[in-house]
Amino acid sequence: MLPPPPSHPLLLNSPSLQIPFTSLPRTLKPSLFHCPTSSTTIAMKDRPRSSYGAVYVPPHQRLRSVITPPSYSSSSVAAASPIDSKVSKNRSSTLSPIHSSPVPYFHQQQVQQRRNSAVDSNHFNNNKNNNDNNNHRFISAYDDGISDEGSDREVECSMVPAGASLSNNIEEWRQKLTLLLRDKEKQELVSREKKDRRDFEQIATMASRMGLYSHLYVKVVVISKVPLPNYRFDLDDKRPQREVSLPFGLQRRVDYYLGEYLFQKSKTKERFPDISFSRSSSSSILATDEGLFEQPKLPASSKAAMEKILWQRSLQLRDQQHAWQDSPEGRKMLEFRKSLPAYKEKDAILTAISQNQVVIISGETGCGKTTQIPQFILESEIESVQGAGCSIICTQPRRISAMSVSERVASERGEKLGECVGYKVRLEGIKGRDTHLLFCTTGILLRRLLVDRNLKGITHVIVDEIHERGMNEDFLLIVIKDLLPRRPELRLILMSATLDAELFSSYFGGARILRIPGFTYPVRTHFLENILEMTGYKLTLYNQIDDYGQERVWRTSKQAPRKRKSQIASAVEEALRAADFKEYGSQTRESLSCWNPDCVGFNLIEYLLCNICENERPGAVLVFMTGWDDISSLKDKLLSHPILGDPSQVLLLACHGSMASSEQRLIFDEPKDGVRKIVLATNITETSITINDVVFVLDCGKAKETSYDALNNTPCLLPSWISKVSAQQRRGRAGRVQPGECYHLYPRCVYEAFAEYQLPEILRTPLQSLCLQIKSLKLRSISEFLSRALQSPELLAVQNAIEYLKIIGALDENENLTVLGRYLTMLPMEPKLGKMLVLGAIFNCLDPILTVVAGLSVRDPFLTPMDKKDLAEAAKSQFSRDYSDHLALVRAYEGWKDAERDFAGYDYCWKNFLSVQSMKAIDSLRKEFFTLLKDAGLVDSNTTICNAWSHEEHLIRSVICYGLYPGLSSVVHNEKSFSLKTMEDGQVLLYSNSVNARESKIPYPWLVFNEKIKVNAVFLRDSTAVSDSVLLLFGGSMSKGDIDGHLKMLGGYLEFFMKPAIAEMYQTLRRELDELIQTKLLNPRMDIHVYHELLCAIRLLLSEDKCDGKFVFGHQVLKPSKISVMSTQPALVSRTESGPGGDNSKSQLQTLLTRAGYAAPTYKTKQLKNNQFRATVEFNGMQIMGQPCNNKKSAEKDAAVEALQWLMGGTQTGHEYVNHMSMLLKKSKKDHY
Repeated sequence: MLPPPPSHPLLLNSPSLQIPFTSLPRTLKPSLFHCPTSSTTIAMKDRPRSSYGAVYVPPHQRLRSVITPPSYSSSSVAAASPIDSKVSKNRSSTLSPIHSSPVPYFHQQQVQQRRNSAVDSNHFNNNKNNNDNNNHRFISAYDDGISDEGSDREVECSMVPAGASLSNNIEEWRQKLTLLLRDKEKQELVSREKKDRRDFEQIATMASRMGLYSHLYVKVVVISKVPLPNYRFDLDDKRPQREVSLPFGLQRRVDYYLGEYLFQKSKTKERFPDISFSRSSSSSILATDEGLFEQPKLPASSKAAMEKILWQRSLQLRDQQHAWQDSPEGRKMLEFRKSLPAYKEKDAILTAISQNQVVIISGETGCGKTTQIPQFILESEIESVQGAGCSIICTQPRRISAMSVSERVASERGEKLGECVGYKVRLEGIKGRDTHLLFCTTGILLRRLLVDRNLKGITHVIVDEIHERGMNEDFLLIVIKDLLPRRPELRLILMSATLDAELFSSYFGGARILRIPGFTYPVRTHFLENILEMTGYKLTLYNQIDDYGQERVWRTSKQAPRKRKSQIASAVEEALRAADFKEYGSQTRESLSCWNPDCVGFNLIEYLLCNICENERPGAVLVFMTGWDDISSLKDKLLSHPILGDPSQVLLLACHGSMASSEQRLIFDEPKDGVRKIVLATNITETSITINDVVFVLDCGKAKETSYDALNNTPCLLPSWISKVSAQQRRGRAGRVQPGECYHLYPRCVYEAFAEYQLPEILRTPLQSLCLQIKSLKLRSISEFLSRALQSPELLAVQNAIEYLKIIGALDENENLTVLGRYLTMLPMEPKLGKMLVLGAIFNCLDPILTVVAGLSVRDPFLTPMDKKDLAEAAKSQFSRDYSDHLALVRAYEGWKDAERDFAGYDYCWKNFLSVQSMKAIDSLRKEFFTLLKDAGLVDSNTTICNAWSHEEHLIRSVICYGLYPGLSSVVHNEKSFSLKTMEDGQVLLYSNSVNARESKIPYPWLVFNEKIKVNAVFLRDSTAVSDSVLLLFGGSMSKGDIDGHLKMLGGYLEFFMKPAIAEMYQTLRRELDELIQTKLLNPRMDIHVYHELLCAIRLLLSEDKCDGKFVFGHQVLKPSKISVMSTQPALVSRTESGPGGDNSKSQLQTLLTRAGYAAPTYKTKQLKNNQFRATVEFNGMQIMGQPCNNKKSAEKDAAVEALQWLMGGTQTGHEYVNHMSMLLKKSKKDHY
């Protein structure tokens, strides 16, 4: 199929569309000394203003200047995209000529920049020399290879032509940039001239001083008023475009079923003309949850009776409390409680709570605030005969904290858990009808708010460990702050060991602050220099490298010294340079000089643990690690040690958030006499929980922290340095019940450089789930709501989340919840996973989808031990025969379930290198998710119906695509392998653990993925290969292109070309499929078998699409030329015969191109099976194919004719017309930037 003719030769032939993928992109931000004047529509306080000013333009809208070609004129300097006028309109009042500049934005140092924005002076000064940014180098998303070290290649430099002056070009750019700043309609300048690439450094520096942003995308220079991402698909001529082809006869068979369905549908409409369904509004569905917990107003007589019952119950509670307090056990417990510092402040605390609606309590470690303050309130209410009406909710940031604290409080009250005191966490809880003090995770309280927005019946809300600033905690504070005026009797108590009390007090209008002194036993502190000095341990470049079982290759090599420092290393570089270690011995100084901040220090930890076991007094050891990989790898290493691995001498335990509650509780058990307990844990053991026998703490000083690059819409999961507050909390774990010792595995100077507090999670993570919660609670617009947060997130991150929710269909264009969105608010998981579950229920393939969603919600069950990597990969490959990590997970789980029935689950996991813990977690989550779907009305108890199609692989693959979209990558094959590209990142790589990473060829054009993560490059963690039909039917919304047979998705990033009849078939199927889903969501009990013919058509297309299409590059969708030409049409040239003087199509095409300054076209000819020849002509990155001919020469001429007809908008040829077109091409080439 030929591409359509262009509207202007420039749009096809300009060198602007030819981008060799060799050079290295560079970027430069505006100068820091230039003060920004822009402001946002909604004031986001306590952070730098949004990078994009008042309006965020999504990438697929912001970058349409090539996809939807603007009209060019010879006087134009740069093309503004269609959305630019909207942006300019919003910026016109804030951008004054010349002097205006946006807020600076470092997209290479996102994490550090955001830390600086939140706690300026307390953070490392990574950006101490901002002028050095001119020399920063970035990994090109366009490059075929991505190196961990970056690239040393210089940007291509061309010789300066004779008579040309570098200063002349710079002066021209100065004028252009001045005009750009004055032009309110234009947002950027784009140039593809070699001289501009040559002078990029000078141009970028000048632009920065004028408050503009710059970036070099391979061979394209861009200067912009707004920050520029690392990759722009509109400047990428290698952006994949897909030509879709179906097997012979498939379209006819699909059309048959589709026609039958449409006929039956029309007949039904004739019989029932009034039947209609809403397609987008959620107002007609799901009876609102509001009022679900509301009790109907009782008549006066009933109210009096209820008050009498409550009075009697309150008297019973008081009698029970007195009985316990008078018992020997109760008196003994009271004596212990009175020894705690919090008890000494009991009266002051209760008085403050009674007199103030909001109280902030800063209690130091060991003061007993977590266990005592909830008890003070409950005891006071019971003593005043109001116990039956008292209801206290105390939130904890982690499951283990909620469970352990509730058990402790129940024990102190002499009760069984579940009576007056209970707990509720995900998947489990103990709570009775008469529970008046409930410990729960913050997420549980937010779920309660979803159905009971006034927290009716709740008298006190206690938010503990508020200093951790999790996203749920910050969200909860906004909601509670709104609730307080409506519930004047409600009391809010915020508690933490180390919090910025004044910040929280000012947020709540000057709330009362109480401070409780703590009590911890003395803790001797040893920093790295002290450890090395007193033990004589010597650090070398090699004994610091940690051995990892998982991803060993890149993780181990990542620790080796590199030219380009990691974030961890660069953060402490200045502190180490300024440190003075003269008082220490030469060996210690030598060790410190080669200390590698990127390493955790497995060998040093092993040495210290062995030293403690052999030489120190009894007591447990708590080792703080960064994450599960470190914990499991270190545990394996210690188990092979003769002392540390001997169970008669050491009890080695692990504690991680993904572990089952029963396994987490083991850390509280005391070992046998003569056995030392060692606990390897993450920061979940920093606060709230107390391991009574801990005497020694080893602190690596790091924690896994997710950061979010909003400009490139990419999350980054990297170890980062903890805050001073966290370091103090870790140290305090050693002195809770007796004197202890803390070993910090980093120098004191590094500790001094730590930030005071951790950056709030709401400032460093994607916000999709949070935005969905906001809409579910009907809390005004999302941006307005979040602008009232304690520290507001970046507006760009908010708009990214809103755009994502629109793409997946959870929000409509007005940011209102859709039908699907209402269901997603009922499912406590990521929106994309909830969406996958919903469709799995609709299409009766629920069982495998439950496994996929549960598996993506826990730690990867596939293990890769360090010494058995090959065996582990072979074991995983037996589950992965269809290019899908998700389907491999389904098969692994099904095998485990079969083995469990024979009581062989553990052996099955051992043989197949699977995590027993993860398998059990998946099994538990599956049950929970099924219950949630049943509560939402999407399934009933009959599992046979909802699993009728659970063995249909193509349908399961489609449901996975439906959930994970727009997480999508193209798969373009080359001679030996394939390359992957996403819309926002350009080239990406597959995670080493993915089943697709081991494939040299994937016979599908697309991969959908759940998670991408930026480490040294952007990696796709897990993926499933899908066909064109799966993507077109189960991806996002689809729109018609500019010509028949042209379809677009993701705002034009994805383009599909096919026969018009096939395009019409896809559009009709998609329209009817969307209607089926919508109808089913509105009527969950509807039997989808009434759509039998439609489902047959869809299943047939999914199962028989052989992915016979191909990717093309530079396929332009342009309208026929309207250029005025001579009134007399030139004679047509024969497709294969030469005219007089060599006047043939090949000559005309070459003349046309070379006169305009382009390279001559090249031809490739292929012999067909019928002995005919077909040629393809290539020029300017384009490929145009001719018709079959009898010989090679004729085939090349025919291909040239096709190219000429496309270029000229029809069949006009001849010398005069060629001259005319060449002049236009030449002129356009000079004027285009």
